[in-house]
Amino acid sequence: MYLIILFSGIALLIFMHIAFLVGLAKKNNAIIDSFYGLGFVVVVWTAFILMSTYTLMQIITTSLVTLWGFRLFLYVTIRNWGKPEDYRYQAMRKRWGDKVIPKSYTKIYLFQGLIIFLVVFPALFINVSETTHLNWLYIIGVVIWAIGFYFETIGDYQLYKFKKNPNNKGKILDQGLLKYTQHPNYFGEVTMWWGIFIIALFVPFGYITIFGPILITFMIIKVSGIRLLDKHFEKDDKYADYKKRTSVFFPWFPKKTKNIEK
Repeated sequence: MYLIILFSGIALLIFMHIAFLVGLAKKNNAIIDSFYGLGFVVVVWTAFILMSTYTLMQIITTSLVTLWGFRLFLYVTIRNWGKPEDYRYQAMRKRWGDKVIPKSYTKIYLFQGLIIFLVVFPALFINVSETTHLNWLYIIGVVIWAIGFYFETIGDYQLYKFKKNPNNKGKILDQGLLKYTQHPNYFGEVTMWWGIFIIALFVPFGYITIFGPILITFMIIKVSGIRLLDKHFEKDDKYADYKKRTSVFFPWFPKKTKNIEK
């Protein structure tokens, strides 16, 4: 068990080094956003193959993480294809100056690798366990994951389609899922990992993996997700108006406001 966890971590480390080399060659650290989802897939598949027990719980969990990881990889890659480095990484590059290579290596690639390994731990724990017994709570975990996958997938699609229309330049999307939450994709990602954690409760000591969903929730709400996006739009009056009437994270009905400019 412990060796498999170690080898899964090593596989992820190798994968992140590949991502670093690609980013270095392209002079574009935004490449990590494409590699991010696949990093989770590398971990679960390494453990799945090395464990070789192939229980139903392991098969389903590995399939869920793989579906999510590849969807995210394809979406981000298509969205960023042919575009310059994202403004977040450009700011880092400017701030780090002649130390951009070593700092990119540690603060972007290795750090993201650590986050991936900690967040995916509930799924990794499932794949190194021989538990085969399932009950109704397992179904709840899968359903919660499916709800999260729906919000992230549909939210990303609606936003992508909105931005592709040149007539929407300078406008704020406030329809579809974004009518009920400012960040359906972030809500979806967090929800999915809580669903995986619930599944992990069926393996011995699975409850200790709770740090995984807690970490991704904290990172998305307080560090790299909502916080950065709000800062990027802090001077946008239309976005400020949208924020006043729309739930920040959990989906809910929009507030009624007066004199909303369309």
